[in-house]
Amino acid sequence: MPLIAADNHLLLWAFIMLAAAAAIVIEQNVRWAVKVPGAVIALLIALAASNLGLVPTESPVYDAVWGYIVPLAIPLLLFQLDLHSVLKESGRLLLIFLISSVGTVLGVLLGFAMLRRHIPELDKISGMIAASYTGGGVNFAAMTAKLEPSQSITAATIVADNLMMACYFFILMTLPALPAVRRFWGSPHQDAIENSNSGSNQNQAAAYWQPKAMSLQSIALSLGASILLVAVSFSVSKWLKTVLGSSEHIVLDMLIGLVTDKYLLLTTLTFAVIVFCRKGVAKLNGSQELGTYCIYLFFVVIGIPASIPLIIQSAPLLFVFTLTVALTNLLVTLLAGKLLKFGIEEIMLACNANIGGPTTAAALAIGKGWRTLVGPILVIGTVGYIIGNYIGTMVYALVGSM
Repeated sequence: MPLIAADNHLLLWAFIMLAAAAAIVIEQNVRWAVKVPGAVIALLIALAASNLGLVPTESPVYDAVWGYIVPLAIPLLLFQLDLHSVLKESGRLLLIFLISSVGTVLGVLLGFAMLRRHIPELDKISGMIAASYTGGGVNFAAMTAKLEPSQSITAATIVADNLMMACYFFILMTLPALPAVRRFWGSPHQDAIENSNSGSNQNQAAAYWQPKAMSLQSIALSLGASILLVAVSFSVSKWLKTVLGSSEHIVLDMLIGLVTDKYLLLTTLTFAVIVFCRKGVAKLNGSQELGTYCIYLFFVVIGIPASIPLIIQSAPLLFVFTLTVALTNLLVTLLAGKLLKFGIEEIMLACNANIGGPTTAAALAIGKGWRTLVGPILVIGTVGYIIGNYIGTMVYALVGSM
């Protein structure tokens, strides 16, 4: 039993918020942490707390972060974006994202070939993981409902996925900081950040987040506008799904999925507000800080479900399977990125958008300070939601024939 019970919501909120605060303080003030992103520190704090038995691996508090805090962060962070850079970067990111999706499929096929005799119902798991590692958790849920694997296999797959995801995010956040990696693939966005802070004696995080003027009015308007955008977008999405339903025609069904996706609606509506209320939005000082703090809470929650003892007990081979898929995705994307002259930042975000979905990819971009890539990866990442179920269905049919 964990030290803090799953139903002790106040103590769990205290842990999450203090862990995020600790990560920010360490990132900006501790010398050894200069090269370590605060998001990595937050994830490691949560991972340690979970595996030491301090906090539970599941709680409604964590669901609240996914359901409310993460959507709220998206408009807050988009308010300060340059729409010209969003349009410029989106086309490039779509190409590397689709190539990364091919890496997911190859990884699933490789994992299935290696472990099909050792893991029951691996054909169904392959379809679920192929869909999830192209889009996100929504696709995993949809394919689970469609393929109907046993409850024990579904639960074990979720446990394996949680630990693998924490490990994979750590890799994606660490690789862009390695000098050899940056020299080989190039790192234009990271270079720009360092050049802008070259005259400062502070570390990059401290220099970037220097204190600036903000008012109570600005904070109130930022939060109010953001929650209104979330509420309207999610309500419209729900209404459209009821009205449009689904179609047996694959192209029409993809279009319906695109139109009704709540995160794409949220991003689009936020862009519209930025275009038509540019002067008002520009005055919302503090929105970036609020949104980034929400993302730090999110990274704490990502690390909590990664229970190593639970993996050892219930799903060691499933962890090997999911890790095989993720690493194949990474390798294919790195090779394609080098051939097509993509920077390491774009490569890492494409991998993240595939394996973790657009919200985790945006969180990575924010945590690393790649502001011009936040909007584009949110837009491109939603494509995975649309194509994920079709890729999962195709992979299930393919491995079934094997």
